[in-house]
Amino acid sequence: MISEKHIPTIETASPSEGVPAVRHSDQYTWEGVDIHPYKETGTHFKSIHRQTIFKGGDDLSVEFRYFEIAPGGHSTLERHQHTHLVMIIQGSGHVLVGDKVTEIGMHDVVRVGPLTWHQFRATKGEKLGFLCVVSTDRDKPQRPGPSEVEELNETPEVAEFIRV
Repeated sequence: MISEKHIPTIETASPSEGVPAVRHSDQYTWEGVDIHPYKETGTHFKSIHRQTIFKGGDDLSVEFRYFEIAPGGHSTLERHQHTHLVMIIQGSGHVLVGDKVTEIGMHDVVRVGPLTWHQFRATKGEKLGFLCVVSTDRDKPQRPGPSEVEELNETPEVAEFIRV
């Protein structure tokens, strides 16, 4: 049996302060973690915000983030060189990865590989919330130009799904 003096304590602080844990606060928020707009400007996304729970440190060079999309909202249609891994922890919706649209829900895991077009949408009349792990050393997202949108639109399911 472990004595109480060996049980680690959870402190309340910002994840950038190097604390061992960040406590869950309320309905998909964490103590000391600010809620931010998804991106600063643009009309290529709708009704989405983000929280950065862990900003990387020590020998773990990843960011651990939470995104929440309101019903009817969507992330940016984009691609980038880095891979990211997503786990759905609230609601359901659909995701485009490459040229496939897939229904997603609680505890599903989505891998987005390098230079793969992707977009998340809250299509089921409820919020879509997901955790996302990415490298702290990553490139900026690329949005599709007219020729890439035309190419994506060649697949009817993708054409119906994407929002640009």
